[in-house]
Amino acid sequence: MKKVISVRDLCRTFHVGDIDVHALDHVNLDIHEGEFIAVMGPSGSGKSTLMNILGCLDTPTSGSYELLEHKVSEMDDNQLSDIRNQYLGFVFQSFHLLPRLTAWDNVLLPMRYSRSSRTNASETIKHAHRVVKELGMDDRMKHNPNQLSGGQRQRVAIARALVTNPSLLLADEPTGNLDSKTSANILSLFDALNEQKQTILIVTHEDEVAKHATRVIQMRDGKIEGEIENTKYGIA
Repeated sequence: MKKVISVRDLCRTFHVGDIDVHALDHVNLDIHEGEFIAVMGPSGSGKSTLMNILGCLDTPTSGSYELLEHKVSEMDDNQLSDIRNQYLGFVFQSFHLLPRLTAWDNVLLPMRYSRSSRTNASETIKHAHRVVKELGMDDRMKHNPNQLSGGQRQRVAIARALVTNPSLLLADEPTGNLDSKTSANILSLFDALNEQKQTILIVTHEDEVAKHATRVIQMRDGKIEGEIENTKYGIA
């Protein structure tokens, strides 16, 4: 099985006044194609810092990070931007949709920054139509975000994340602003994506969310404290 992520001795230290805060402390992690990973831990455990580095939104203080054999930890900001646009999709708790754009224009936003999407624009648009239809949002694409429910906005955000066929889908508390019924619907979408071999990493503090993952990584004090293999909806 192809390795998507390989992390070795990853450290991230923040300097707060005269104090060094070790947000990540020699983390080692491999993620393979088709896995559905949940990262859990209390506040300050390092899970969000780990996701930011895996998502090329931050850089490690030391250690190595390879994404599909690209040595990400050695890249500059422009190279990291290219990696984000080419290989990664993001879903956030607060949706991060642009309010003045229609849902459809929000979905197509990654095309502005992706060279491959611009080169194959017609194919990307066809793919976007397919994704939107599969997510049940094809009749809401002319609406602005403020005309959509929370669940609909999250579906738009998921479609935006998928439009460039990312190798890794990163989700930060994707159901945090949703009611329980809508959360269950969104998690069912993640299940369906994973069944199609989409590699997914979710940061969450909710056990109900983590149950959908195939592997749960537990963090504390900047370290991986343990891992649990899941058979969907139950511990193996």
